[in-house]
Amino acid sequence: MPFDLAPLPHRFLSGQPWFPGLTAEHQARLLEHSFTLDGRKGEVLLGAGAPVQGWYAVLSGLVKLQSTSPEGRVSAFLGVPDGEWFGEGSALKTEPRRYDVIALRDTTLLCLPRAEFDELLAGSLDFNHYLVAHLNRRLAQAMTIIEAGRLRAPEQRVALYLSRVFWQGRRKLLLSQEELGHLAGLSRQTVNRVLQTLEGLGLVSLEFGRVALLDEQALAAYASRPTLNPIPAGPAGR
Repeated sequence: MPFDLAPLPHRFLSGQPWFPGLTAEHQARLLEHSFTLDGRKGEVLLGAGAPVQGWYAVLSGLVKLQSTSPEGRVSAFLGVPDGEWFGEGSALKTEPRRYDVIALRDTTLLCLPRAEFDELLAGSLDFNHYLVAHLNRRLAQAMTIIEAGRLRAPEQRVALYLSRVFWQGRRKLLLSQEELGHLAGLSRQTVNRVLQTLEGLGLVSLEFGRVALLDEQALAAYASRPTLNPIPAGPAGR
């Protein structure tokens, strides 16, 4: 079957940098055993406490990874857009999933089953190189999230969540203000005010639900400034 006529999951897997190095038999097995999961906006696609079935990628849509403390406090700590994998930490361990995966818009996930994940881990050097690089990026994101939550004013938090640390290689983000608020832990009203400020500074432009990054270096410098006069968060903000 021509590549452009193949199902989306097959095209996605075939496009992974570690896939060409596998034997034809191994490739066929991965294509056969992987499966998809669909969810509507707001649905919990993968629940905390559930057994981990494998490693997941977002084929289309956008999800947030969210945890709930024993006191009931909800913390969204990562957004994953289409084309990216997530859940490698869960796939590497035998414990139940520790966080909820929630669709921020209608979403389709691809699951690489755990048996296939383990086989790749044990036998593919290319896959291991890819996974190490992926984990290193996740570590950088985790450090940025800690910094955003503890040290930054709302406008700096938004700037950090717009940075290439989270949206590698994307100059135009298909993010609504509501979605950005979910990820940054801020109200939509606060996000709106911040984005208007960033647009006024020439760092981003706003058009039809998209945020275009006009000057990534200046945006990163803005996010890391030691002091800012914070924009009031409003009664719904945090």
